[in-house]
Amino acid sequence: MPTDRELLELAVRLARQAGELVRSGRSRAGDQVDVKSSPTDVVTAMDRASEQLLVAELTRLRPSDGILGEEGAAHTGTTGVRWVLDPIDGTVNYLYGLPWYAVSVAAEVDGSVVAGVVYQPESRELFRAVRGEGAWLGDTRLRCTPGPILGQALVSTGFGYDAVRRADQAVVAAGLLPQVRDLRRLGSAALDLCQLAAGRVDAHYEAGLSYWDYAAGALIASEAGAVVDWLAGTPPAADCLVAAGPELHPALCAVLTGLRAQVKGTRA
Repeated sequence: MPTDRELLELAVRLARQAGELVRSGRSRAGDQVDVKSSPTDVVTAMDRASEQLLVAELTRLRPSDGILGEEGAAHTGTTGVRWVLDPIDGTVNYLYGLPWYAVSVAAEVDGSVVAGVVYQPESRELFRAVRGEGAWLGDTRLRCTPGPILGQALVSTGFGYDAVRRADQAVVAAGLLPQVRDLRRLGSAALDLCQLAAGRVDAHYEAGLSYWDYAAGALIASEAGAVVDWLAGTPPAADCLVAAGPELHPALCAVLTGLRAQVKGTRA
């Protein structure tokens, strides 16, 4: 069994390789675009090429490990290690030429994430964490802001692709906006969680995320001191990830719970 640090080193290498592939193909991002769950949920040829690169390297280097990828890669494995891959988190940004996208690579051991990397190809910022050893950006150890009070918090969020879910999320965002400093919607949950880790936002909340969206970013945020958890209760609350510093997290959860209880749909 490899050490957590060895898994991190491989994750770093993989994320950089895939990230440079994606960045080099950005001018051709619109050449082949398909849709998945809805007309607004897009996948590009580079999403698939990035995942194929990641899977090929893992198959070569660690053929007995499990794999879970956004674009369909799935392998059970026999080692207790599983790799969770998001080949481009922020595909719509990538398609439109916006720089806010990333490659996310997380390594699980026996079901728990022990190493995570989020690489932003345009800035070449690489966020990384090993369970129990902190979160880092280059040589800088990351620490989230513990507060501030809710009314002074800069909060990021994201919206789903389904029209009903989006309408419900708009109700929540409209209710939260007057109670915080401001909201940001940047289009990549993986990077949003890393911005929280770096103290660039004070909190992030988002409903309806897939595991590959947050597997690496959640570890990075928690290793930077953030509380990363799900709203308590039954749907539509229970599928909402909330991440914030320990002083802010309870207040944000309380407000979001109340707002989501007002949503008429079941997929807010």
